[in-house]
This record gives sequence, structure tokens and C-alpha cells, in this order.
Amino acid sequence: MAGHSKWSKIKRAKGANDKKRSKIFSAIIKEITVAVKKGGGDPEGNPRLRLAISNAKGANMPKDNIQRAISKAGDKDASNFFEITYEGYANHGVAVYVECLTDNQQRTVANIRSYFNKYNGKLETMGALSYLFDRKGVFTINKNLIKTDEEEFMMDVIDAGAEDVESEDDFYTIYTAMEDFGKMMKKLEDLKIDPENAELQRLPKTTIKLEKEAASGVLKLIDAFEEDDDVQNVFHNLEITEEMLQDM
Repeated sequence: MAGHSKWSKIKRAKGANDKKRSKIFSAIIKEITVAVKKGGGDPEGNPRLRLAISNAKGANMPKDNIQRAISKAGDKDASNFFEITYEGYANHGVAVYVECLTDNQQRTVANIRSYFNKYNGKLETMGALSYLFDRKGVFTINKNLIKTDEEEFMMDVIDAGAEDVESEDDFYTIYTAMEDFGKMMKKLEDLKIDPENAELQRLPKTTIKLEKEAASGVLKLIDAFEEDDDVQNVFHNLEITEEMLQDM
């Protein structure tokens, strides 16, 4: 799982600039909109909205922006977003899984197909690559938010279903089975810890290692997806090496 957490770290670093922060906020607002439309505007009775708010706080979205997004989502004229996924291969056989929220599916599929074509990839049929990924709960925790000692914290998260915990710099990354996602969220709420990010991710069962130049071309495709306003998440099985990290 370490290779995937490195990509998460890259996304955190990229999120520091204004353009990336705007994209992150836009994705969170879409998620809030979908959550409110499906389960109402009260986070106490709407787990999906509660999670979206937690991620908004983790991304340092101002409280006024969060409340405004919740209020706007309740308007009858608010956009209706559809959840849709796309799967395909980047160059050199790297598998890519793209999750979208869109109000125009024709626009989105046209854009996704154009990115694959531009960077020598291929869009596959839905479900074609699912067997290459495991769906897991992934929680990014700032160590400074933890009030107990490390041993007690580890025991708490293991009891809540943690399958693996990685420590890197100022963050813990916790992995759970998909079915334990809600249980872990509840445990973190009990511990009064707001994750920097909590989501169901598609983690590759195996990774592909490429030479620097070849990997660079694949990352250009991934970046193109990441910059599209309709894209919420991009998952892949490219192994991110230390050398690649130094150039990012």
C-alpha cells in the first residue's frame, strides 16, 4: 500500500497552490450537493454529508463556504450530479480508474476519452479493470490532532477495523476494509479527530514500475484527469518511486 500513500502525499503537496485548492473545494462542494440531495441537510442524520463536511474541514475550507454549499444544495434549482466511473489503460499497460460527479455525462465521457487518446491510452468498458483494484477505506490523520499516546491510538483504530497503519512525516494513513469504513469514521468522531481526508479508494493489487521517462508520460495523463472539473478521484497502479517524487 505504500506506493499509493505516496501518491496521496503528492496530492496533498499539489493542493497547496491556489489552482489545486480551488479544484479540491469544487470537488467537495459537489459531494456536499449530492449528499444533501440524497439524504437531507442535517449532518447528524446524513453520514455522507457528515463525511463531506469532515473532508471540507480537512482541506481547510472556510466554515461559511461549507454552510453556503449545504444551503445551496437544498435549493430546487441546484444542479443534479450523476456518479459515474471510467476505466482504461494508460501507456505501458498502467491501469487507471476515474471517478466522476457530473451534470453532463456526454461532456464528461467525451473529455475522458480525449485524455486517453491524447496520451496514448485506451478507454475500456465499465468493470473491465475492477479486478485489478481492492476498494478500501483510507483515512489521512494529522498526528497533531491525536490526544492519546501512540500505543493507545493504535489499539483504538485496530479495534475499529484498521487493517494497516502507515506513519509518514506528520500523518498517519489508516486502511480498512470497505465494510469497516463507517465503523472507523465513528471511532474517529468518538476520539474527536477530524481526518484530513477520509474516503473509499481503489487500491491496486499489484503495481507497475516504469523508467522515469515512461512514467512521466503516464503521469501527464493522470494530471489531465485530475484537472478536469468533473473528476473527483483518479486511481492507478503505477508505482511511484523516490526518484519520481523528487521531480514532482
